[in-house]
Amino acid sequence: MHIDWAHFTPAFSLAGGIAIGLAAAALILFNGRIAGISGILGGLLRAATGERAWRAAFIAGLVAAPLAAAALGWRVPLHIDAGWPAVIVAGFMVGLGTRYAAGCTSGHGVCGISRGALRSIAATATFMTAGFVTVFVLRHVLGG
Repeated sequence: MHIDWAHFTPAFSLAGGIAIGLAAAALILFNGRIAGISGILGGLLRAATGERAWRAAFIAGLVAAPLAAAALGWRVPLHIDAGWPAVIVAGFMVGLGTRYAAGCTSGHGVCGISRGALRSIAATATFMTAGFVTVFVLRHVLGG
């Protein structure tokens, strides 16, 4: 295994983790809602009248935060080792998986596990296992 020490950013990673944890805790404490991105976005598309504002604000914050960081000069170079067809297929598969799992990694992995939900623990274990197997197959079996 190789660690790119020149781009290793534990302080930013810790700050990001704390921010995600605080946002998830605030959403459940003040709104009684789980910070699962697929549920928030899906709910925005079919939300009742009183549900639209907080969902739109949450999604707007997800878009605004990296833009604000870039404006402050905190740029992280974006490099994806895949072509558009692979990105589109992967996005479709993630979307399909979130429907079957009744949630995404943020809902199950961040919020569900912290609440001790067995369903979320099983879902997150499945997400992680699928990720490990995919990386192993792509890098070591197929040589990509």
